[in-house]
Amino acid sequence: MKKNILFTFILFFSFSLMAQECFMIPTETRYWDNSKTYNGYTLFGSGGKTYLIDFEGHIIRSWNIGTNPRFTEGGNIYDAAGGDPSHSNTWKELDWNGNTVWTYTESRSGYWPHHDFEKIYNPKLGDSTFIYIANKDLTLQKCLDAGCNPTNSAGYATAQMDVIVEVDMKGNIIWEWSFFDHVVQDLDASKSTYGIIKNTPGRININLAGNPVQKDWLHCNSLDYNQQLDMIVINSVQGEFYVIDHGNTFVVGSPDSSKARAASSKGDFLYRFGDPARYNQGNPPSITSNWTKSTTGHKQIGGAHNIQWIKPGLPGAGNFLIFNNAENLFELTPQSYIFEINPFLDSTGTNKGTFVNPPSAGYNILNPANMNLMKEKKNISKQVVWMYSSKNNVNFYSTIGGSVQRLPNGNTFVCSMNDGHLFEVAPTDTSVVWEYINPITRDGIKKIKVSNYPTYNAVFRAYRYPSSHPALVGKDLTPQATITTVTPNYYTPADLIKTGVINPKGGGDTPPENLINQNYPNPFDNITTIDFEIKDPALISINIFNVSGMEVKTLLNEKRNTGKYSINWDGTDNTGTKLSSGMYYYIFTSNNKYQYKKMIYNR
Repeated sequence: MKKNILFTFILFFSFSLMAQECFMIPTETRYWDNSKTYNGYTLFGSGGKTYLIDFEGHIIRSWNIGTNPRFTEGGNIYDAAGGDPSHSNTWKELDWNGNTVWTYTESRSGYWPHHDFEKIYNPKLGDSTFIYIANKDLTLQKCLDAGCNPTNSAGYATAQMDVIVEVDMKGNIIWEWSFFDHVVQDLDASKSTYGIIKNTPGRININLAGNPVQKDWLHCNSLDYNQQLDMIVINSVQGEFYVIDHGNTFVVGSPDSSKARAASSKGDFLYRFGDPARYNQGNPPSITSNWTKSTTGHKQIGGAHNIQWIKPGLPGAGNFLIFNNAENLFELTPQSYIFEINPFLDSTGTNKGTFVNPPSAGYNILNPANMNLMKEKKNISKQVVWMYSSKNNVNFYSTIGGSVQRLPNGNTFVCSMNDGHLFEVAPTDTSVVWEYINPITRDGIKKIKVSNYPTYNAVFRAYRYPSSHPALVGKDLTPQATITTVTPNYYTPADLIKTGVINPKGGGDTPPENLINQNYPNPFDNITTIDFEIKDPALISINIFNVSGMEVKTLLNEKRNTGKYSINWDGTDNTGTKLSSGMYYYIFTSNNKYQYKKMIYNR
């Protein structure tokens, strides 16, 4: 007995940061304004593999590693070898051909590397070294001796705090810095860690209200090194990043002396940004008395990732750039932001040339740009000199991960992890000049992305490299197939004035030149017919997808001349196997335009 199946499905498609609200969209390159992008190649890892692609999505090179890859200044590629950005104790450096040229494993008991790492040049040593984040196990007694509140001792037995470890290229540990050596508390005056929290911004309060020391307490997820300053910045997902002095705590040839200096007051924070309430110099987020509104207080970032200094020679050089996921900011309608921060600005906007404590710099009041954002006005640090967010707050929001990169032409390249969404924005009008959707999902490579849970097609980070980068100079950069093997089919600036929302009946604001009709009969149990009309000769494709976004059948992929055509489908996949009953979608592609229609197959 056949079942009557009723579905309602609204299809949205656009570019300019609309990918995240779509239920069903094509993957890979969606939009490209080649007159405004910064010319180069994009590198990202997904599904355990790294891809270097051009703007159209053609693969230039791939490597069998793909956690959090990037190129070295010497021209190799390096990455964590654990297959997960959140934990891996082994790193590898590969040459262009995928041969391993260096590897290191953290094998010490009680150390748990995670998230970020970087190959740097240590000017005091006069050689390259490698730094990484690791959680280091504590003990109940260590926590109590440091002044942790005894009433929260249940979690101290498994407590951890992050450390930064530096090793030379032979794998020798030459420097180590730990948060645990830079704590303060105002509970027990008999402890050496005792102090007035408000007056001790260079140390972290280990008795934060509601957040006792525990396993993975700070969950630091990114770090960066500034060779000119010989400093390191490290970010905690809880809403702060911290700058520490590497140069004045590093002793050449004496790892023990280096560790001792790093553990001394020389290793206290030089600067911290994000949540001054944590050191009693600001207000925390709060909910109003009627429970319908909320305020972010003086908190600036939450769940943030990819803290970095903007590199010398780039617009904004010396400022901080961070992917502000904006979790835990308690905005009524959350969204992610990109922040550029000048840590040297005082309350008058004067560059002091030295770090200025953000609460001393003060705040500007940011009013919501539009009432439909459903946001309250909030405090934005005067040290935030540029910020980006999508106009529609649901279009750009990644709960975890993400990266950001300032490009030489002033554009900013963004990777939004949740939806594998890569895009490049211009500096002034923040218009999108390139957009790409990662086709690699947990269920394999998809030509169509359907609504799914976050990180279904995740990309932790992505990087843009020019052809002049040492990793690419002299290499064969001949474009190969795309990841999906589909011929690139994307929008350009010319389409902005004549395309819009695609609805279930097909077509945009202006009808496409070539048209496809609804299949008949529909529903069908044996064979259905699809009619289409070609007004201008073009490469035509008709592909059928199931409700999970998996392509099941290629009905047509060839050039057709002007005329009216019909094509049949008998409910089989590409292997000739009969598919199960249900709803299917067929997508008609012609001249960079898409039309979506649904049909019901009842066997």
